[in-house]
Amino acid sequence: MNDKIWLIGSGGMAVDYYKVLLGLGYTSVVIGRGEDSAKVFELKTGGQVIQGGLKYYLAQQPAIPKAAIVCVGIEQLAEITLTLLDYGIKRILLEKPGGLTMEELEENVVNSDSLDAKVFLAYNRRFYSSVLKGKEIIEEDGGVVSFHFEFTERSHQVHEWNKSKKVLEHWFLCNSSHVADMAFFLGGFPKEINCLTCGSLEWHPSAAAFTGSGKAETGAAFSYHANWAAPGRWGVEVMTNQYRLIYRPLEKLSLQRIGLDDLIQVDLEDDIDLRYKPGLFKQVKKFLEGDDASFCTISQQLENFQLYYRMAGY
Repeated sequence: MNDKIWLIGSGGMAVDYYKVLLGLGYTSVVIGRGEDSAKVFELKTGGQVIQGGLKYYLAQQPAIPKAAIVCVGIEQLAEITLTLLDYGIKRILLEKPGGLTMEELEENVVNSDSLDAKVFLAYNRRFYSSVLKGKEIIEEDGGVVSFHFEFTERSHQVHEWNKSKKVLEHWFLCNSSHVADMAFFLGGFPKEINCLTCGSLEWHPSAAAFTGSGKAETGAAFSYHANWAAPGRWGVEVMTNQYRLIYRPLEKLSLQRIGLDDLIQVDLEDDIDLRYKPGLFKQVKKFLEGDDASFCTISQQLENFQLYYRMAGY
């Protein structure tokens, strides 16, 4: 084993990860497939990409790294993770959502458990300065009483997303789960939930509008809503005894104090979120230091998929 970090993929997210790893003082081995993405990566970072794909690189029998970060296309996430586990890598940070089906996730759960490896989902919004500050406020005020979130997607831009039919048909998992994970991370994951969907879109036939409510493990009541056929944006609101915490956009935090109508913009220590992709620096730092408490494990993600399937109407 060596102290290098393998970065699997050379697209836009890989560029962001590479910059973070450089800022943290780690040496990266970047492994990509396509020539075009490798050229763009090298122009943006000054780093070098080993082309040909992961299996080509493994055929050279390189030393096992300290950890690997997987940020390939969504359809390849599960397969790449399996390959890394089979090679003997014990610590993996896996981009969201980790796979497109419960079967894909389950195979990686079984393999990681049998090999005593740790695989974590890279939900970087858990590490936003706004979220970390919100966690402090919630704890100081005695916990969450209720919360609400909205995950309306900008469907009018679907033609710009350049995503496959399979990915678009699972868009809740691939994109909206960012918001659901953040809301549940702040307020508590559900122990009871009622889900309703209606309508359909050409690219997302299972549903166009989503609504539901339930009770979290923390005892907090929650609700959610989204309509992908109407205007809207992502947002999370968390209520404590004294405050309403408002995340809209998610990177910012506003407070409404009980008895007052005015909103207070919370000053955040977010310099690191302005220098790098928000949440990414703190996420990678904790991952590489072995500080795992705030991460979603792949086993937890498999459980979450059962919930997300219900919410999305899959």
